[in-house]
Amino acid sequence: MAADATATNSTPYLSEPIREKIRAFIPRYPNKRAVTLPALHIVHEHFRCVPFGAMKEIAEILEIAPAEVHDTMSFYGFFPQAPIGDVRVWICRSISCMLTGGEEMLAHACKKLGVTSGQTTPDGKITLEFAECLGICDFAPAALSDDGRIFGPLTPATTDDMIEVLKQGPVADSPITPVIGRQ
Repeated sequence: MAADATATNSTPYLSEPIREKIRAFIPRYPNKRAVTLPALHIVHEHFRCVPFGAMKEIAEILEIAPAEVHDTMSFYGFFPQAPIGDVRVWICRSISCMLTGGEEMLAHACKKLGVTSGQTTPDGKITLEFAECLGICDFAPAALSDDGRIFGPLTPATTDDMIEVLKQGPVADSPITPVIGRQ
């Protein structure tokens, strides 16, 4: 089922294999509530987002309120409710990155991709967002893709290189190592 489809009581968002993956985590944790984050990751991996209807179904499986699932989801900025691009990338604008040009590189990437922060390119390849801190100040200004690739230090030229790399799509089992810049 498409992530943006409206699920009804007779058409669940979560297939039985997805439900089983979530249930498999329950014995590993002290209580069902503690499985909320792994469940969100499982659903996000499948849909590239966590639709509202899926949050309700996670809550049912874990026997918690849907609001508790939403609280966890909204605390971590990694779980959008709408589908995202093939690759999601965050450009940092924390103090270290801001002082070395992070805001300018975010603006440069937005202009180059024809989107604003938080949007996905029309071809569905890249979702560009800002992050308050990525924890990779050694590469400031830095960016991180959702498959684990680190980009930085960013300049207009290395930002353009990053965009070209990201257009090629995600890398399976990517090690978290720098791709562009100092290595």
